[in-house]
Amino acid sequence: QVQLVESGGGLAQAGGFLRLSCVASGLTFLRYPMAWFRQAPGKEREFVAAISRSDGSTYYADPVEGRFTISRDNANNTVYLQMNALKPEDTAVYYCAAAKAVGDYYRLEGSYNYWGQGTQVTVSS
Repeated sequence: QVQLVESGGGLAQAGGFLRLSCVASGLTFLRYPMAWFRQAPGKEREFVAAISRSDGSTYYADPVEGRFTISRDNANNTVYLQMNALKPEDTAVYYCAAAKAVGDYYRLEGSYNYWGQGTQVTVSS
């Protein structure tokens, strides 16, 4: 049974930082591309960042490019999202996701097979 468990969310001030973690179990972690998505109140879930399974290629949504960094630790089955220079518009529930295969479709929600329960990030102005 695959499980993805996020942590690290909370309350931050604008300009501050948070680091999210997602620990995976029940799968061969290094074989899975991983991603972070987020969903703000009243909005659809949207892509934030993704990382490939092998060469460490990363992909970012335009609103977070240059502020957020995704990374992975295959030895510990963990993917991270370092979030710097936070803005109030970053407020959302953040979800970790794993894909069996994405091809070139890292940004598509439908590419991902497994999801965590989400962790709340709130940024105050």
